[in-house]
Parts: sequence; C-alpha cells; structure tokens
Amino acid sequence: MSTEIPPSRAESEALQILATEHWSLLATRALTYQESLGRVNMFLTILSGAVIALALVAQADHFGPAFFAIAIFMLAVVFITGVFTVARLQSLNRDDFRWVLGMNRIRNAYLDLHPELENHFTTSSYDDMSGALRTLGIDPVGASRLGSLFHGLQTLPGMLSMIVASVGGAIGGLIAAGFGAPPVVILLSGLAAFVFAAVGMVISLSRSVRHLTPSLGPRFPSPPKSPT
Repeated sequence: MSTEIPPSRAESEALQILATEHWSLLATRALTYQESLGRVNMFLTILSGAVIALALVAQADHFGPAFFAIAIFMLAVVFITGVFTVARLQSLNRDDFRWVLGMNRIRNAYLDLHPELENHFTTSSYDDMSGALRTLGIDPVGASRLGSLFHGLQTLPGMLSMIVASVGGAIGGLIAAGFGAPPVVILLSGLAAFVFAAVGMVISLSRSVRHLTPSLGPRFPSPPKSPT
C-alpha cells in the first residue's frame, strides 16, 4: 500500500507550516518593538522621577552640599541605566534584523511554490543585506549611510543616546559646581562631559550598525544585477 502524499496535499501542508512560522516571526517582531518602547519609557520615567526628586531636594537644601551629593549620585544612576538601555536597544535591533531575514526566507519558499505571485510582493524574498534592507524599506544603494551620524540620530537608540549624554553633561557640571568652580568652568565641564559621552555612544552605535549582519550566511542571496 502506497503512503505517498499527493502533491496538492503536500503543497497545502507546506504552506500551512510556512504560514505558521511567518506569523510566529511577526509576533516575535511585535514583542521586540514592545520591549524597545517599554525600555525607553522605563528610562524616561526614571529620569523624570530623578528630576522631580532633585527639585524637591534643591528647595529643601537651597542648592547646598547635600543637594550636590544627592544630585550627582542620582544622576549617575540614571546615566548608567541609560547606557544599559541603549545597549539593550542595539541588541533588540539586531534581533529584529534576524526576524526580517527569517521572513524573507519564508517568502522565498512561497515563491518556490507559486512563482507567479512574485509581482505581488513588495518586500524581498532574499536573505542577504540587500534583501533585508528592501524589506525594511531602506534603499540598498544608501546602505553605506546606515552608520552615518545623521541616520544614527534618527533611530531610537540614537535619540536616547543624546538624552543620556545630556545627563552625563549635567553630572560634569554638578561636579565642577560642587568644588566651587566659576560659572565658565562649570559650563565647560558640563559641555566636555556631554561631548565625551555623546561621542562614545555614537561610536558604539556606528559599530553596532556596521556589524548588523548576523553570523548566519545568506541561503538565498539577491541575484546579481545585469549590466546596463
């Protein structure tokens, strides 16, 4: 007795399995976005609470020694929390990139089963960098700008990095003020701390983007462009 599965049934089962995995990846991407926004909201809540608490301490101590001690400690905690939040956002971005590659591979399988549907797909069915960028809505020709300063500041980790750097600048200014430095020195100290923190985070973001490609090699690379 033959146990061979009819072609129509085998194709139907393959489509069902692929669709299930596709929806699983979509749900995982949604969870990734939710965690990213949750991390940002958590950091901004901590920052807002610290600023309100420092305002109350300033009213009670009239910007005395206790205020500087408490402010430097609290803002240092906020700064460290912000640094780890940015690092986690970078990790979530890399995870999201992998889920995009996974969905591209599934689309490739869809087209293997029904190649006549290729013209109806807006996203890519290739799992290399070019295919992932197309699915994300980024022009592959401009991929070299992904690590640029302008693009980095538009991303969620980039914008949060500037807020964290501002906290670092406030810490630098408070330290100088705590030692009784003149206003010019306080301003320069805060500015120097801000620039130092901002440059460090920008370098970290740039390196993270340049190493975005996962270790798994592409199984379905984009076809080479024909010479014009």
